[in-house]
Amino acid sequence: MQFLNRYCLSLLLVLPSVSWCADSALTSVDVYVAGQDGYHTYRIPAVIRTAKGSLLAFCEGRKNHARDWGDIDLLVKRSADSGRTWSKAITVADFGPDTIGNPAPVVDRRTKTIWLLLTRNPGEVPEKRISAGISGLTRTVWVTHSKDDGLTWATPVDITSAVKQPEWTWYATGPVNGIQLRTGRMVIPCDHNRGDTSSRYSHVIYSDDGGKTWKLGGSAGPDCNESTVVELRDGSLMLNMRSYAGKNRRAVSISRDGGLTWTEPVSDDALIEPVCQASLIGFGKAKPGVLLFSNPADTKRVNMTIRLSRDEGKTWSSSKTVHAGPSAYSNLIELKGNTVGLLYERGDADRYERITFARFPLGWLR
Repeated sequence: MQFLNRYCLSLLLVLPSVSWCADSALTSVDVYVAGQDGYHTYRIPAVIRTAKGSLLAFCEGRKNHARDWGDIDLLVKRSADSGRTWSKAITVADFGPDTIGNPAPVVDRRTKTIWLLLTRNPGEVPEKRISAGISGLTRTVWVTHSKDDGLTWATPVDITSAVKQPEWTWYATGPVNGIQLRTGRMVIPCDHNRGDTSSRYSHVIYSDDGGKTWKLGGSAGPDCNESTVVELRDGSLMLNMRSYAGKNRRAVSISRDGGLTWTEPVSDDALIEPVCQASLIGFGKAKPGVLLFSNPADTKRVNMTIRLSRDEGKTWSSSKTVHAGPSAYSNLIELKGNTVGLLYERGDADRYERITFARFPLGWLR
């Protein structure tokens, strides 16, 4: 073991962006690093696996500062080897000085098209002013797609009128992966405000025609916003939500009609959170009932943790810390060979120093 630890250290010295732990099955590689390639900060990760098996790691490239508003572009990097190495960044959307972000990707298994939902606002306007409903300032909803495995992207199209109520102010897609149901419906988790900063709700939008049109589903709340959705064995949907109810716990709601209506949110006492985005996925057709969940498991944005449930979220039977230090947003992905991937924000002194992709076998969580 001493030899292995020395070997692990030598690899880190040679390859500083990659880490191997000799006493675990976890490996990781930095995908975006703050200050590199013309961007002050990279934030808001989302990841999807394409029909060809490539991984696409999306994020916001924030030009001048780390704040949530300003000149922000939407970027993607591709991996053809399950996240071991990554391409240079491709610009998916750039609206000049405006903000375009909150990536929420989904793959249509019938056409293999990759759909990406986004939100946009004037770059000089902070969220609190939009949420307050100041006249003329708003968030708009956009969609783009790729038919060549993420190499090129269509010009984004504004779909705001189809998926946003007139009285809503703030609006966000994802930021996390969407899902395609067994029926073929594609569902994107979203959130919105209803005229002031305290009226927060989660909701979904969906497409039944392969992404040609998008419609507004039901809402869950209040006191909820950024959400992540999964389909359960019986076809119902579970929405797991960032909660402002003052309990530092995730909120959960269920839909039994494909996302058109949702039950009243309840707190999951096992899922501690610092009021932050999180990720929830179903894992493996051969393992019914297995869910994986990731978030900073603390009342502060530290301790990025993966949890496993074998009973569709009724209980969480095991968990592991991926990064004990500063960490924030994340997105889980199922890889080949019973392997899990996690794209997440982390750092040593600050949680937004880098976006890292971690890999580990499912058995690592036992």
